[in-house]
Amino acid sequence: MKWEGQRESDQIEDRRDSGGGGGGGLRIGGGRGVGLGTIAVALVAGWIFGINPGTILNLLGGLQGAGTQVSQSTQGTPHARPQDESARFVSTVLASTEEVWDPVFSESGREYRKPVLVLYRNATPTACGTGQAAMGPFYCPGDQKVYLDLDFFDTMRRQLGAPGDFAQAYVVAHEVGHHVQHLLGVTEKVDALRGRQSEAQANAMSVRVELQADCFAGVWASRSQQGRQWLEQGDLEEAMNAAHQIGDDTLQQNAGGAVRPESFTHGTSAQRMRWFQRGFQSGQPAQCDTFQARSL
Repeated sequence: MKWEGQRESDQIEDRRDSGGGGGGGLRIGGGRGVGLGTIAVALVAGWIFGINPGTILNLLGGLQGAGTQVSQSTQGTPHARPQDESARFVSTVLASTEEVWDPVFSESGREYRKPVLVLYRNATPTACGTGQAAMGPFYCPGDQKVYLDLDFFDTMRRQLGAPGDFAQAYVVAHEVGHHVQHLLGVTEKVDALRGRQSEAQANAMSVRVELQADCFAGVWASRSQQGRQWLEQGDLEEAMNAAHQIGDDTLQQNAGGAVRPESFTHGTSAQRMRWFQRGFQSGQPAQCDTFQARSL
């Protein structure tokens, strides 16, 4: 992936030297605090799936009115561009997502509000509660920010079997895909439905949410390649492999347990690869309507 020398985003908030931690706890419904058992489930599941812990907590208890005040002392400063290579890489990928989604929204008469990507270590306060590195990368609709501890890329390479810079770019693009869903009103509609659904129905809905984000990542990959011509041989295979390695069935098999389709919240390996590929081959967000698809 030929990323060096490409434009970097100014929407980076670097909190890695702020000490981390802090902030209020995540609250679920009626001001009740999340029990330690719930948090433990969310942390473990989030680490395995490398995806939005808010989604997991929504499924477990129905997240409503989540919020926490982020003190000025724990915030980094956007526009102060970090200089280390890993941060520059994600900044470059984030810039490419801006170049893709801004015209897509403009074509439909909408405004694309750029998300901020927060770099942190260990823990950080967010509008969705305290973010933990163990959760993996996640998007918080409450503050419209993507949160990433760069150590997750080492986890991808060493423990999940998903190495490569384009695999990492796919992760960033997937989380930005959740931001796109938020701007389009998908997140709000899905959260409203979850309050009236059984656990199995909520899990199935979560699968459709995640597969759409995968498809949006594919749209980004297609359109950014048209604009930047930066993909090299093997890059697409890296992204497809990453999608495969974080499929629910593959994760359950690798963990040594039985495969339980009713517990899936992100989709099988085949589904995740298929929807990423669908987005990439079409380059059209309209092809990513997983909610109307009869077969995933």
